[in-house]
Amino acid sequence: MCTRMFMVTKTITIMEDAYRLLKARKKVNESFSDVIRRELKTSKRPLIDFAGKWNFLDKKDIDLMKATIKESREYSLGHRKEKLKL
Repeated sequence: MCTRMFMVTKTITIMEDAYRLLKARKKVNESFSDVIRRELKTSKRPLIDFAGKWNFLDKKDIDLMKATIKESREYSLGHRKEKLKL
């Protein structure tokens, strides 16, 4: 029986400040996936501890975040289609 490992990729959208934090923790020759795995593996806090941390945002902030995420997804889709020549 032959077992093969296939790498599946996912595109995620993060805010600029989160990207800077992630990039600052990235070591030479380390992928962002490696950083995320390392950081989450060593995290002592359960994910539920972060629930409700953005409850201070008002509707204007939320709408701006949604618009930014939508714009980023549209850009990513267009970029992927261009690379695949679809």
